[in-house]
Amino acid sequence: MHELIRDITLCILFAWVLGLLAHFSRQPLILAYLIAGFLIGPFGMGWVKSQDSINVISELGLIFMLFMIGLEIDLKKIVRAGKVILFAAGGQLIGGVLLGILFFIGIGLSMGNGHFDALYLCIACALSSTVIIVKVLYEKRELDTLPGRITLGVLVLQDIFAILFLAVQPSLDNLQVSVILLSIVRVGALVATALVLSRYVLPWLFHQIARRPELILLGALAWCFLIGEIAERLHLSREMGSLVAGVSLSTFPYALDVTAKVTTLRDFFITLFFVALGMTIPIPGASVIGLALMIAAFTVVSRVVTTFVPLYLMKQGLRASLLPAINLAQISEFSLVVIQTGVTAGHIKTETSSAASFAFVVLAVVSTFVMARSDQVTRGLIGPLKRMGLRDLDHKHDADAGHEGGHGEARRVVILGFFRAASALLAEIEQRNPAALEQITVIDFNPLVFRTLTDRGMHVVYGDISNVDTLVHAGVGKSELIILSIPDSLLKGADNEKLVRHVRSLNPTAKIVATAEILADVNDLYEAGADYVTVTRLSDAHELYKVIEAAQAGLLEDKRAETDALLSERREVLP
Repeated sequence: MHELIRDITLCILFAWVLGLLAHFSRQPLILAYLIAGFLIGPFGMGWVKSQDSINVISELGLIFMLFMIGLEIDLKKIVRAGKVILFAAGGQLIGGVLLGILFFIGIGLSMGNGHFDALYLCIACALSSTVIIVKVLYEKRELDTLPGRITLGVLVLQDIFAILFLAVQPSLDNLQVSVILLSIVRVGALVATALVLSRYVLPWLFHQIARRPELILLGALAWCFLIGEIAERLHLSREMGSLVAGVSLSTFPYALDVTAKVTTLRDFFITLFFVALGMTIPIPGASVIGLALMIAAFTVVSRVVTTFVPLYLMKQGLRASLLPAINLAQISEFSLVVIQTGVTAGHIKTETSSAASFAFVVLAVVSTFVMARSDQVTRGLIGPLKRMGLRDLDHKHDADAGHEGGHGEARRVVILGFFRAASALLAEIEQRNPAALEQITVIDFNPLVFRTLTDRGMHVVYGDISNVDTLVHAGVGKSELIILSIPDSLLKGADNEKLVRHVRSLNPTAKIVATAEILADVNDLYEAGADYVTVTRLSDAHELYKVIEAAQAGLLEDKRAETDALLSERREVLP
């Protein structure tokens, strides 16, 4: 017992020190935890030698990590997922597994007779890292973009796929139809039990203890371990039980409260899991490094094939098809969980597990770097792809522009970039003066915006507003009013000041309306050539002040009814 406490102390101390180094060098924290485990483990300095300690630390971390992953799986969002996300996820998962089986069997890995190295690796390579992707997309403010939503939708369905694999994983040695059906029945019983209890029993209990934070935390942990123990009795696994426990609470009224209170414990035990995983990584030989590089290369190539191709065939355009493929091009932390269950069950070799871990580390570093520069990477790839014969959504526009000598049809008003402010503006114009829509051109590279506005009969140019050629072909040089409604935080490849300078150089006489998020930017935009600068915080503040006045006068219900009436009449592109 004292040895376990000492080993946990070493794990946390080294994870913290190397975590600080990773933070200052802008590297993934998971990489630091793996290195920390390797350094203090049996293959490093040997300070933690007890296999029992490593197993206990690893299992506790795994249970908490899967519980938190389950809490973040929103079943309602899966039900509401559009066909683009469903087809993209289906193509990526099915295609990835099929390609993986062919590839890994082709390079000589085992598949059968109690050894399933090829199967585990193809499953692991089909999953992408939620931790890395969400962190980078959040920092880039791309979670709410179309490629961001597609990426997140695919991640959720990947988690569901992993759950199904974990359901049959204990029976791989005797994989018969009856065994698979029995596993599915057991999973069904576990899920049904968890959902019934979480729907009819837990809400009442948590309502009674809502003002006792320590009891909410204790209740969440008790629920996690209870469902885990039920899973163990059903001959599944505690790990899968903890995942189901989290999923059953994901739509729970107190899910946010539970998540907030368990987060600290989650971080603690996830850290322990990855440190314990690092302890199991031996010093790599040439064969392990070679296999790791092949796994990493296959993951990147297969992700491009199985993600880009379905999205492109669904006419999402080159950019919206490339970005999710780039975002998803790494191995998931969940993949390490899958690999670890295979090691525990004796289904795969330690060398295969080590190679998968090294591939995870390589892709975590490379993917973080590439995702941070995905916009530049995408711009660099679109040109060669077009030269290879792949058509983008602007191919008709390019043909028309070439026929007209390089200048598109001029419109009086041009909206550069299309997000929620522009969506609201068009809805306002449609209500007040529908005829004015005929004089408006929208330039954007969102395929949803392009198709929706085209179907409504509007003039839309599919293109990158930071590209001067796009502005020239769209007829910006002949327009009277040019509106930049997207704030700098959402623009890619440019900012409002640069765009204003570009537009002003193309059209010295047009009236230019730009957008500023920061008050200090207002003067810079005027100096760049803008005729008017909108500051959205001012209109937001004005609206909030009116709400406060209504609340103080007891008219908040009337104010809400007025707003509801306005919303019901609007037909926005981006709701």
